[in-house]
Amino acid sequence: MTIGNFWPHDAVVASSIVTDDEWCDTFDRRKTGNSRKIGQRRMQKLVRLAHISDVHLANVAGFSPRHLNLKRGLGFINWQRKRRFIHLQSTVDLLLEDLRQQEFDHLAVSGDLANLGLPSELEAAATWLKQLGNPSDVSVIPGNHDIYCPLWSDQGTERWQDYMSNLPDVARQAGPSSASGFPYVRRLGDVALIGVNSAVPMPPGIASGQVGMEQLERLQMILFELADEGCFRLVMIHHPPLPGQASKRRALKDAADLQSLIADAGAELIIHGHNHRSMLAHVDGASGAIPVVGVPSFSATYGPKSGELAAYNIYEISEIPSGYSIALEQRGLKRDAEGVMCLRREKISGVMHKQN
Repeated sequence: MTIGNFWPHDAVVASSIVTDDEWCDTFDRRKTGNSRKIGQRRMQKLVRLAHISDVHLANVAGFSPRHLNLKRGLGFINWQRKRRFIHLQSTVDLLLEDLRQQEFDHLAVSGDLANLGLPSELEAAATWLKQLGNPSDVSVIPGNHDIYCPLWSDQGTERWQDYMSNLPDVARQAGPSSASGFPYVRRLGDVALIGVNSAVPMPPGIASGQVGMEQLERLQMILFELADEGCFRLVMIHHPPLPGQASKRRALKDAADLQSLIADAGAELIIHGHNHRSMLAHVDGASGAIPVVGVPSFSATYGPKSGELAAYNIYEISEIPSGYSIALEQRGLKRDAEGVMCLRREKISGVMHKQN
């Protein structure tokens, strides 16, 4: 397993921009360590998936005493003093304009649309999601800022239910979904997007997450079931899914359990947010090394010496004779440059053998 292989956030990678034929020309046979030339056979593209995260829509305008508690009070002070100068609506609008000019088949949103998990924020986020696209074209999971504190009788992130449900809406062999509706499965042709919820209310100052035993058990069954169907399995979660990818107060509490599950059941790609950084790791799975990719915040506008600027990813998933190939394009802001640009293009996975 490789952890913490961060991309330099100011580097515009030109040398890694390659053609489809070059991507298909040579790949690394990870399980055997051998290389094999497959000539110029073109890949069959399965899907182009856009990925955004940690939008932190700037609509915190205060809240009623009903939802006031210590954590929200401290969070509101932090928003007023710092975060509102980082997460800018103008940046969201700029990147969204660029995103709409790109070619992709589906949009994945890996959480943190809100800041304090207030009903007014969650309602505004629901409206924003409708502007993004139809529920059949957009998949969402909540982040720790969306499920910030208990809301008691309020419906909370269930406002986004149409974007967080099975597609098509059919019962899977793994049985009925949990009470929370997670994990859900969305079929995009031969690609299955599996939405996992790691967001649970935590004490003040703690931004960690937890999948929980019920979800883990269902996730394992779903991964095995989809493998039997011959699907490319793409897991989306908010928190970085591997041990050591975040500090203790920000980490996924059951990351070791999730890693063990993935090693047993396998997957082809895992995507996440939360750290507001470009991240790339590989973890051993049942069918080979699995890329684990983190995306920066979609709204971050830091000063000249701190933080990674706003960006989003597009993954092109293709089928090749011996498995799958995944190419990544990242677009976003760059210091000392105007507008949104391509920051990097690279192949993040050469081949993973299909499970029969």
